[in-house]
Amino acid sequence: MGEQQIGDGGGREFQRIAAILRARITEGAYPVGGFLPSQRELADEFTVSRDTVQRVLRELVSEGWIQSRQGSGSRVVLKTQRISSGDPQRKGRALSLGPLLAEAFQEPEVTLDVFTLTSETLSGHMLSQVERIYTGQISPRRIAVRILLPGGELPYPHVIDVPEDRRLQERMQGITRQHLAILTRAFRGLQTQSAVEDISLEVRHVPLTPTFKLYLLNHRTALFGPYEVVQRPIVLDTGEEVAALDVLGLGATLTHQVEDSDPDSAASVFVESMRTWFESVWRTLAK
Repeated sequence: MGEQQIGDGGGREFQRIAAILRARITEGAYPVGGFLPSQRELADEFTVSRDTVQRVLRELVSEGWIQSRQGSGSRVVLKTQRISSGDPQRKGRALSLGPLLAEAFQEPEVTLDVFTLTSETLSGHMLSQVERIYTGQISPRRIAVRILLPGGELPYPHVIDVPEDRRLQERMQGITRQHLAILTRAFRGLQTQSAVEDISLEVRHVPLTPTFKLYLLNHRTALFGPYEVVQRPIVLDTGEEVAALDVLGLGATLTHQVEDSDPDSAASVFVESMRTWFESVWRTLAK
């Protein structure tokens, strides 16, 4: 299953390419101060129009990933997320979801529990792991992913001073559907081609407003980060730019903890408390 199969369609391509570029910036493929490939190069790589690439770049500008000037290219400005790590070997190092997910997928059995706003960040990193499976770099026997997403009306995103304008809520819901579709097609492809013996993807919605994102990897690693409430411009599909109240997990300090042999250590207690929280919400509130 190649990337074109996973991300067909204009809106899907826009979200897929944005997710891939975010993942590359986070993982250091495009370092801070460096430049993204030209619009023509990106259009050729992803087999899309220059217009689609320009929309992606405008979105990354509004999210604070890059600065873009005509004739000067697109320069990366968002710093790599800093992680307060419970792993002494990583303490003070810059990490992100991508490398931790790659480590988790090295194991024969992979479990991933996620609480997030849209699954947009997750889908880009998961596609990288799917590609590693197809190319034979890794060969997990079992993959089980559970995702908790918010359901119902949320206080963000919304157009500032126009609370009755639902376009940003509908846009966010569309982004969520698109990225869930990307994940579903990717997992279905692995299942159809018998690339993984046992694979499952479960998604439930919960009547909670996400104030943080949470990833639990292989039952013993937790990655936790707050969503920052910001005012920023958002470019709608029509090309109109609106002033919005939104949340970003980008650039926030993330807490990374790994369960150890001491059940009373800070890391073990943190991971266990997050596991307990996720299970309680999954069982009692989620549908």
